[in-house]
Amino acid sequence: MSGTRKFVSLGMFIIDEFTFLDVTGKPTGRTLSPQEDLFFLPSLLFQIGGAGTYANIGARIWLPAGEIGMIVDKGVDLPQEFDAALRVYGEDMWFFRAQPDAGTTRALNAYKGDHRNFQYLTPRIRITPRDLAGTTLFRPITLHFICSPTRAAVIMSQVAEVEGWHPISIYEPIPDRCIPEELSALRDVLPLISVLSPNAEEALGLLSIPLPVTKSRVELACQTFLDSGVGPGGAGWVVIRSGSMGAYVASRSHPGIWIEAYWGTEERVIDVTGAGNSFLGGLAAGLTLTNGDVFEAAFHATVSASYTVEQFALPQITRTSGDVRNEEWNGDSPWGRLQELKARCASDR
Repeated sequence: MSGTRKFVSLGMFIIDEFTFLDVTGKPTGRTLSPQEDLFFLPSLLFQIGGAGTYANIGARIWLPAGEIGMIVDKGVDLPQEFDAALRVYGEDMWFFRAQPDAGTTRALNAYKGDHRNFQYLTPRIRITPRDLAGTTLFRPITLHFICSPTRAAVIMSQVAEVEGWHPISIYEPIPDRCIPEELSALRDVLPLISVLSPNAEEALGLLSIPLPVTKSRVELACQTFLDSGVGPGGAGWVVIRSGSMGAYVASRSHPGIWIEAYWGTEERVIDVTGAGNSFLGGLAAGLTLTNGDVFEAAFHATVSASYTVEQFALPQITRTSGDVRNEEWNGDSPWGRLQELKARCASDR
């Protein structure tokens, strides 16, 4: 049955491979903690990854598995451990699509010191709105995608092919296309997008605003995007994810505000891989739970990101329940974190 999912991501499922070198190029000898072993093959640096996966988990923190989803292209080489690990979060949220003649999409994350280089090791199997037709993921209320501006236009054209479907679209520009040469194509697609959400470095890169990132430069970038006309009639939103500074949220009709990061100290931030994706999954879930209040949804998004950055690999669901409000992630309650964050921000203001 279509139209029952509150959130679907078009992001891919990826098996991430990791190498760790110091600044001189020598192996660091990095080892895995017992917690990380839950998502790794024994003695091999492989991890469940992909923008769609992290976005889906970010939404799952707030919503039941049956209300969210994504396509998982399952190659013949998908380790059973990874298959089982995904199902822990709820089988309904994964639409497994068999790829008997292809391997599962893989990518290499090569760390040299603090610098991360990312490259695909296999051909990508891109997912489009047309792929959702005939599945339980068809016509979701909210649609998330991460891609170039040109491909975003193709995605929205396919959305328009489905009569009566007008999803909330959350667009995350792909990092390597956040360059000035892509700005014209981005401006062309902005009127079709409900929420534009680059991170701070990406926003400044698109607009040729110099680094370093500062709050005033983020606010300038946000206003520049809004002036270009985000959403139908210019009624869309911009959410710029700014790491430890938090997130800046604004629309033409709502002055911008800063939502501070949940973890304000570096010692609690272990790995930021997937944090932006999980933030946007949390944002989508928050929009559902707050009747479309983007400011309130940004608090949910921030909490989702907090669970992603505080360990290596995906957040773990440590207590399941028939009611998501009684579930725990990484041994803690998201709803408790939500109230704490709101109280902290109210006090700051």
